[in-house]
Amino acid sequence: MHEDFLPPGLTPEEENLRLRAIVAALMDRSERGQSPSRPAGQLQHVVALEQQVRTRTRDLAETLDKLRIANSRLSQAERMAVRARNSLTDALEAMREGFALFDAQDSLTMWNSRFCAGLPDLRRRIGRGLGFRDYVRLVSESPFLHLPDGQSRADWVTRRLESHRRKNVNFIVPLRDDQWIQVSEQRMPSGGTAVTQTDVTAMVRSERDEREKLLDEQAQMVRATLDHIDQGVAMFDAKARLAGYNRTLRDMFLPPVELLSIGTPFASILDDLTRRRQLGPGRVGQILTDWVQGPSARPPLALEIRQDDGTILQLSAQAMPDSGFVMSLTDLTKERRAIAELHRLNETLEARVRARTLELESARDLAERANTSKSRFVASASHDLLQPLNAAKLFLGSLSSTALNPGQARLTERIRSAFGSVEQILGALLDISKFDIGAARARPEPIALGPLLDRLQEEFTPVAQTRGLQLIVMPSRAVVHSDAVYLKRILQNLISNAIRYTLRGKVLVGARRQGRHVRLEVWDTGTGIPQDKQSEIFQEFTRLAPDAESGMGLGLAIVEQASALLGHPLELRSIVGKGTVFTLTVPLSDMAVAALCEPAGPDTARNPLDDLLVLVIENDPTVRAAMMEVLEHWGASPLEAACLAQADQQVAELGVAPDIILADFQLDDGENGIDVVAQMRGRYGQIPAILITANHMPELARRAESAGMMLMTKPVPMRRLKRVLQQVRHLSQSADADDGSPPQKGDHSYWLRLLRR
Repeated sequence: MHEDFLPPGLTPEEENLRLRAIVAALMDRSERGQSPSRPAGQLQHVVALEQQVRTRTRDLAETLDKLRIANSRLSQAERMAVRARNSLTDALEAMREGFALFDAQDSLTMWNSRFCAGLPDLRRRIGRGLGFRDYVRLVSESPFLHLPDGQSRADWVTRRLESHRRKNVNFIVPLRDDQWIQVSEQRMPSGGTAVTQTDVTAMVRSERDEREKLLDEQAQMVRATLDHIDQGVAMFDAKARLAGYNRTLRDMFLPPVELLSIGTPFASILDDLTRRRQLGPGRVGQILTDWVQGPSARPPLALEIRQDDGTILQLSAQAMPDSGFVMSLTDLTKERRAIAELHRLNETLEARVRARTLELESARDLAERANTSKSRFVASASHDLLQPLNAAKLFLGSLSSTALNPGQARLTERIRSAFGSVEQILGALLDISKFDIGAARARPEPIALGPLLDRLQEEFTPVAQTRGLQLIVMPSRAVVHSDAVYLKRILQNLISNAIRYTLRGKVLVGARRQGRHVRLEVWDTGTGIPQDKQSEIFQEFTRLAPDAESGMGLGLAIVEQASALLGHPLELRSIVGKGTVFTLTVPLSDMAVAALCEPAGPDTARNPLDDLLVLVIENDPTVRAAMMEVLEHWGASPLEAACLAQADQQVAELGVAPDIILADFQLDDGENGIDVVAQMRGRYGQIPAILITANHMPELARRAESAGMMLMTKPVPMRRLKRVLQQVRHLSQSADADDGSPPQKGDHSYWLRLLRR
């Protein structure tokens, strides 16, 4: 109820005074109401008022108690605030860095005694409420602030206030007496700014000492480097004063000692060189002066100086980033003299070459005419000699049909052999003469290799047997496009040459299809041909062992010229002591290519397994015999072996690597099919292989795939085996025509195509 007498907003003291006045007024009225002249109603009113006064007095007492409690809490809070402020002040004083706090209005509210310790004139001018802009101005006016050359105090104030706009900033302020402080500003969430000042003098001095030490070491290294180069080098600073030079420069000009002192102006050095005529005639001095006095971003300068004694110097000048420049001088005297001498010799040599060329052209014309006459004579003489030689052979044939005693028969055979040798030599000379005079002409046509190879086998088998050699001619059904006469002559010479230079072993002749070509190969186990002799053997009248072998050395010369005439590439590979192989690449006939591309009828289809060379490696004789019988029934040509040694022996005796290997995994004496195939491939190349095993474990399948082998488990699926074998030759023929697409697993050719990538 007392709120009706007291307006809101009064302090406790004002409420107390107001209530005391009300009480006094009520007591006065109560006393006046007790006089006899007052009516009885007023007495009742006074009693009611007294009751109200008691109530208000009680309320006032309660309010005063609450006021005392609030005052006590306020006093306690003030004491705590004072203690906290004192603790913060002590903490700030304990900091090694100077610290100051500016509020959101950039007014200084708190700082410690180390703040602006490096600027003692500011300490008595710093006080609470100092604005940040005034603080920066005071710092800029302090004589203890040491700004670098070229920076004014007004510029420093501008940059300082600009950095203050950022939330976080760190920079170093240089002071007098080589003192340095780092200033860090941190913007607080309340909008105020905390400024920290750290003395970094020791760190800056240490860093500067290290940098100077490094620069000294670099300068020594640069000086040592410059003293060991052939060019004379001089370096000048931004004020065109000498900053360094090397020994070569001093040896070039031999200037007075005082001119080579560090700091000597470039003008003084130039005047000395000009006075002593070290720069030669012309405007070299003026050009250098204009360049040195030009802008700092001047382009490089290059001049040639010719001194009075004939020395030629190349001068190069280059501006440096610090506005200085460097000059280098190179002595070109020897080089120019060498070039002049070279020009003179070149002119003399050209004249001699022209004269010699005319002589050689004249000699070449004479040699060509003489060679043509010789070749025509040899061709004519050889042809004329072959006619009576043929007649003599006919007479010998008639004589052989008559009854002769054994002595006469032996004599007749020797005469026939001698005539055969003469006929062979004359034929070779005739072939060479045709190539020399350009009379050789090729008439390409489809040629079946089978009959040709059969005739060669019949012709050379007796010769090979006489020398104790084995001649192996592999059958072939290929049809090539070539000249029948020259192709036969090439093979004859290669086979004859192989037999002649093979002392023991065998000679192998075979044909391999390679895409749209056939590679005719002649292998021997002879002495081999050294690397440095492999180009000489194709020259006319050249033999490796002229004292031990017969013949005139024309065979390989004819082979080379005939293969060039036919356009059939000829290759030679040889290992001394092991043997030699000659390879002639002949294109397939269009008839053969068409036959390969067109599907064959049921009666004319060629069995793809015919003559397929299959090596069977199986340790069980019964299983091996059964596999051999199946393969032979399919038309293949199988070889059998029980282990690696037997397989190697079979292939070595045959002289030809198998087309495919069928290997059992579990072999005798700890051998296994994967390792055996790997060793065979190491000797004879990437031969396709199928691993046959009764082991169905996935690990073995992964091993076989990693080794590039197809896996078939026992019992062997014979249809699948036959389909796979049928693809071997087809993939070998189409290897060159592969489109490059990656092989897909599941295809029978997957493991075969991997070997060719």
